[in-house]
Amino acid sequence: MSDRHFDQLATRFAEKIYGGAKGAIRLAVLQADLEESLPKRPLRVLDIGAGLGHMSLWLAQQGHDVTLAEPAAPMLEGARQRFAEAGQTATFIQAPWQELLGQLTEPYDLVLCHAVLEWLAEPHTILPVLHQLTAKDGWLSLAFYNRDALIYRNLLKGHFRKMRKNDMAGEKQSLTPQQPLDPRELATAMEGLWKAETQSGVRVFHDYMPVEFQARAELAALIEMELAHRRHPAFAGLGRYLHWVCRPV
Repeated sequence: MSDRHFDQLATRFAEKIYGGAKGAIRLAVLQADLEESLPKRPLRVLDIGAGLGHMSLWLAQQGHDVTLAEPAAPMLEGARQRFAEAGQTATFIQAPWQELLGQLTEPYDLVLCHAVLEWLAEPHTILPVLHQLTAKDGWLSLAFYNRDALIYRNLLKGHFRKMRKNDMAGEKQSLTPQQPLDPRELATAMEGLWKAETQSGVRVFHDYMPVEFQARAELAALIEMELAHRRHPAFAGLGRYLHWVCRPV
C-alpha cells in the first residue's frame, strides 16, 4: 500500500465532499472549533494536504498568513483559482508531507491536517513531522476518518460478511479512505507529542439519517443540530470524522 493522492479525482472529490450538506457540515464544525480555540490575532498557518483550499481560504479571510501544501497538482491549481477569485493571497507548495521539513524552516502557529491520515500507507508516521512543524505554543487541527463510524454504518446496513472479514478499506477508486483510523490507537500514538484540548464529531447524525429525511431537512437546521451535538458524550464518537484541536506536549 502507498499514500494516495487525488490527481485524477479532483473534480469528483470536490463534488462529493464539498458539493452538498456533508461538506457544509464538515466546514461548519471545523470552523466553529477553531474559532473557539484560537487567539484573536494573525497566525502563521500551514495546511497540509490542503486539497481545494476551503479551510485555508476561510483562515486567510480571517487575516491569517496561510501556506497550502498539497501533492496533487489539480487540487492545488483548484485552490489557487479559489483564492484568486476571492481576492486572497497565500503561499502554495506542491509537495507531499514527507518533503515539507526540507522546505520549511520555521514552525507554524497553526498546522492543519484534515482528511490526510486515512489516505496514508502508514498514518502514524506523520505525527512526529506535524510536531516539528508546529510551534511550541501552537496548535494542531487534526481531522480524520473515524473507523468506529464506518463500523457502525456497516452494521446498520447489515454488511455482516464485511464485518466478519474486518476489512474497512475502500475500493481502489472509491472515496472511502484506505486506512480508517481507530481513535484509541491514534490517541496512543500521539502520547508524548500532543494533548487534545477539544474533541468533536463531524456529522454525528447526518450520515445515519434515511435519505428521505436528509432531503427534507434544511441545511441551516442540520448545521445547527450538528454543532449542538458535536461533543455530546453519546454521539460525538459516531462522527464520520473526528476533529481534535491539540497542543504540543
